[in-house]
Amino acid sequence: MVVAAALAAVLGGCAEAADDGKRAASPSASAKGAAAGGTAGKGTAAARGGTIGPAGSACELPVRFGVAERWTAEAVDAEKELGTSGKPARGEDGDLGGALADAFLRQGPVTMACEIDAKPAGHIGYLRVWTGKPGDADAGSVLRRFVAAEDNVGKEKYHSFRTGGGLAAVEVEYLYTSKLLEETKKESAFAVSTPDGPVILHLGGMDTEEHEGMRPAYDLAKQTLALS
Repeated sequence: MVVAAALAAVLGGCAEAADDGKRAASPSASAKGAAAGGTAGKGTAAARGGTIGPAGSACELPVRFGVAERWTAEAVDAEKELGTSGKPARGEDGDLGGALADAFLRQGPVTMACEIDAKPAGHIGYLRVWTGKPGDADAGSVLRRFVAAEDNVGKEKYHSFRTGGGLAAVEVEYLYTSKLLEETKKESAFAVSTPDGPVILHLGGMDTEEHEGMRPAYDLAKQTLALS
């Protein structure tokens, strides 16, 4: 199921990108990151449409934060998909399916816990939440291992800030080159430490224009993120 979803997301995104001329262009947003040692930037956040993280929300997480209007969140049960051993369950497609599931659900020291889709808001991309095990408390180290586990990245720029909820965080902006699409795009992520383990929020997008258009939703998460 996870493999099919991953492939559908890639192929569906390509189809929508090719059909760009038939839809309105995505609004671009220039969102500046917080300076080192500062706090989450103000004035760039999207309108808030809800909150995820607390018990009873779409995704129950060690942190809570605001979700932009029309963005839809869905929990990802990585433990179920990967199995209790931490290895992908062997499906009908054998090792290939297991490898794809592992690559999709796990990146470095963290596994995917929540996927927030921008499509209902008119963008092609996701804000994904990744969580790690308790005891891995160094947010900066976890974030660097997360980025290192993603192939074809470069020009990483790290800095520290505090979320709107007062948590110390480390953020990175970098470039990712897709071998499949032969394109380079901007990506962003930030990490915080919690008593239940590290949490990473990652913003991708079909391309850099889509990424910038989704930045207000990412900034909303930065400005509202606190412990659940």
